[in-house]
Amino acid sequence: MKTKQPAVLTFLITLTVLCNVLAQDPTPGSDNELRFFAEEIEPLLASHCFPCHSHDANEMEGGLTLDSRSGWANGGESGPAVVPGEPEKSLLIRAIRHADENLQMPPDEKLPDEVIDLFVDWIRRGAADSRKSKTPINDDNPLDWWSLQPLSRPNLPVLADRKKLYGAVANEIDAFILKQIQAKGLAVLPKADRRTLIRRLYADLHGLPPTPAEVTSFLLDPDPLAYEKLVDRLLASPRYGERWARHWLDTVHFADSHGCEHDIFRPNAWRYRDYVIQSLNRDTRWPRFIREQLAADWFYPQDSKLTPALGFIAAGPLELSRAGTAPVTFDYLDRDDIVTQTMAAFASTTANCARCHDHKFDPISQEDYYSLQAVFAGAGKGDLEYDADPKIAKKRKIFTELLSLATGSDKMKLPTAEYENLISDWEKKIRNNPTVWEPLLPRSFVSSDGATLKRLDDDSLIASETRPERDTYTISATSSLSRVQALRLDVLPDDSLPMKGPGRCDNGNLHLSEIKVFVLDDDSSKRIEIGIKQATADWNQQGWTIAHSLDGNPATAWGIYPKVGEAHYAVFELTEPVDMKPSSQLVFQLDQHHGGGHLIGRLKLYAADSDPRVATVLPNAVYQAIKKNPIERTDQQSTAIAAYVLQRHAEEQLAKLPKPVAVYAWSKLYSHAKKLALPMEPKVVHILSRGDIDKPGKVAVPGALAVLDHAPGRFDLDDQADEASRRAALADWLAAKDNPLTWRSIVNRVWSYHFGRGLCDTPNDFGRMGGTPSHPELLDWLAVWFRDDAQGSLKQLHRLILLSETWQRCARVPNSNPAIRESQSTDAQNRLLWRQNLRPLDAESFRDSILQVSGRIDLKMGGSGIQQFTQSKGRQDTPELDYDGFDWNHPSAARRSIYRVVWRGISDPFMESLGFPDLGLLSPKRDFSVSALQALTLFNDEFVLHHCQVLAQKLQAEHANLEQQLTEACRLIMLREPDAKEMAWLVDYSNKHGLAAVCRILLNSNEFIFID
Repeated sequence: MKTKQPAVLTFLITLTVLCNVLAQDPTPGSDNELRFFAEEIEPLLASHCFPCHSHDANEMEGGLTLDSRSGWANGGESGPAVVPGEPEKSLLIRAIRHADENLQMPPDEKLPDEVIDLFVDWIRRGAADSRKSKTPINDDNPLDWWSLQPLSRPNLPVLADRKKLYGAVANEIDAFILKQIQAKGLAVLPKADRRTLIRRLYADLHGLPPTPAEVTSFLLDPDPLAYEKLVDRLLASPRYGERWARHWLDTVHFADSHGCEHDIFRPNAWRYRDYVIQSLNRDTRWPRFIREQLAADWFYPQDSKLTPALGFIAAGPLELSRAGTAPVTFDYLDRDDIVTQTMAAFASTTANCARCHDHKFDPISQEDYYSLQAVFAGAGKGDLEYDADPKIAKKRKIFTELLSLATGSDKMKLPTAEYENLISDWEKKIRNNPTVWEPLLPRSFVSSDGATLKRLDDDSLIASETRPERDTYTISATSSLSRVQALRLDVLPDDSLPMKGPGRCDNGNLHLSEIKVFVLDDDSSKRIEIGIKQATADWNQQGWTIAHSLDGNPATAWGIYPKVGEAHYAVFELTEPVDMKPSSQLVFQLDQHHGGGHLIGRLKLYAADSDPRVATVLPNAVYQAIKKNPIERTDQQSTAIAAYVLQRHAEEQLAKLPKPVAVYAWSKLYSHAKKLALPMEPKVVHILSRGDIDKPGKVAVPGALAVLDHAPGRFDLDDQADEASRRAALADWLAAKDNPLTWRSIVNRVWSYHFGRGLCDTPNDFGRMGGTPSHPELLDWLAVWFRDDAQGSLKQLHRLILLSETWQRCARVPNSNPAIRESQSTDAQNRLLWRQNLRPLDAESFRDSILQVSGRIDLKMGGSGIQQFTQSKGRQDTPELDYDGFDWNHPSAARRSIYRVVWRGISDPFMESLGFPDLGLLSPKRDFSVSALQALTLFNDEFVLHHCQVLAQKLQAEHANLEQQLTEACRLIMLREPDAKEMAWLVDYSNKHGLAAVCRILLNSNEFIFID
């Protein structure tokens, strides 16, 4: 399965405005035409759209907007976009057909013909459009909207006589709910029975069913606080974090691949998922949860285990197809998704709608939007390395800083006093064992075939300019040693070389065919060849060893591929020690005859007068400094020794530490999905005129929404270049006690998962384009209570909701009660919550419940994602995934669904049929539907069939006769025993089709699939 092309999504976003909430005012067109608009056009768009008013989204060139019927009717500079009844005269159709090269929507790729045909048909039938404009912003009071009002705690309602109501006030929630129910004169359903409550509670908090034993224990528990204690026990279980993490991962559209055209796997993304699970289980307070995910590195720099929290910013898709050709556009588009995600998840705000112009319905300016973009302008998405153990992280930080000082330009800042004993001990060791590699001073150096050899300050040689196919370097060098026992050749990387060398070949490699060394005295013109006994190297290319440089065969050589871009060395032990006169020179002949430019790029030569196995290589400055008595050294020489010793010490200590792990997260070392050599500096973000990348305006200052007065809308930062401080400022702005959006947003989001619908039914949009709360006073009371009384504890919020009479009510409506039938007639959608909502198991709960009842579930927590598919190479970077090819007997098949790899653009058909969302988009809530396709999938999918067989085998192994097996099947699946009539049917069906077939029927029953 494939994702839709980004261009298609872009255009569908452009037409989002065509599916805004239908209003009541009339428009030309029959009921059939309005139905066509609502049933054909609106669903097509609604399945791909999210609130966005960007340059690509709803505004075409020349000022045309499509956010209302009047927008396309009035048109822009070129006239009306739609001419009802005449598609051929409609600019919109010309644009989507790409008939005019100057007016093409989407700009990159045409829509599929069937999509174009739908819009042609809509216009031909009269372009019926029943929308009207939403309420505009009140310019005199832009905060005149429910979600922007300051938070205050409403008084608890005083209820009249409730005798005719079945309900009770278990806590404050019920008082607010019953107030409206009473005002409408409705009756409520009673509290559900214990069997229903325990199953509902387990499904809600754990996404799993209780065991029959747990049900029996709860049913028989005489403690009046049994239910309350059960709530506390489930909240304390690690299963809670696994269940509720999925809700948050939906909200931030987290997945394990990039999505879009280049749908590449993110092997380290899972650590953010594990962070969310752990954070929820330890009940991280909401303000801290915000701060950790936006700026853990700023707020908690010593707590390295929180680094995966930065995976929040990188949770969304990454469009790589634009990265190489239009990096600036890529930056803006990637930041747009981050801004959209951050403000929707934490503040239920569509700030992204101000990308091209000031928000048309909410008091959010275009400057606000680009100020939010500026917050995220200093880093990118990639694999961020860190130490999960803070103690290891502290050590790494100490020695990394020491190494940086020792190798930096300002070595006077070295903490030499702290390491005085370490430095003096090293000097003692050198004096007791003075075997060092003496760097040789090249006096003459010649290329046989035209390359230019140059001596650098460290006495190394570098080759440049002409790169011949083959070459021989002849190098004469002097030494202060009176006796030479071994020689050493270092090949060194350099930025001027291909792949940083150390070779001159395009791939950074080199081939040393032969090496010969001679001694030449100044008083004699005769060169005497030195015999070499053996050669060793730190690294040999396979089939190209250092021994080949001594075999006399020009067709063989020493190579270092694939370890290019780093230093290597070769040591040559002489057959006999060579005595040197003060006038002697060592002459090196380096033959490089393999061809193809496999030449040495940079090299340095050394000599030793004793066993080379214990010799040390010292930098020139250090080598000269140790020759002097300490009291005779200059400050520079003493510093050179200290820097060398501390560099070695830091490198040795760092090498002892375990390798860091990685998480796909926000990092200053990434830009355009590429790793940088140095941390990125924040980029300049311009306010783009009409969202056009080619029309930059003034520079945006990091900030948030200026309309709210709880904190400055533009951040006053001590260092504007400090990228982390920008994110920290936004986190503080969001988590502020007086931010009305944040506190309303989270309590509404939690409420929506407990009831299947929020008090405001648009969890990501509290603006005028979204819904309005059914119980505004309750929403405000919960927000203030959660902030002040619960101190941001999600578990306390869950507990309050779950202990309410409202949550515990029955869901199924009896036909025998006239008062209840009246409630159903008056409030069929149950907005007043006179009953609980009947809900189906979501995809993960259905799958995990089958794993549990079959006895296969593996409750191991955490770790890398489980790939429940087979994979093969696809076109470009996106692989082909086969979900049918997975072996359900594999041990990983038993892991909970939260741990499976979610490939963003290639969905699992089984999970998709159960409503698992498209995580290319934000998914604040899931749409549940019952369809023929879903029923067929649940009945015939290999996962279900396999586990029906597993369950049948388990029942047969544990119970002697069929009736016992069927009784246990009902207890596991329906949490009750079958009655006589059901048992007779089950026995008959099992005799005809087998026990596995009975399990299949039970697992597809409404009693299992739906939660009362």
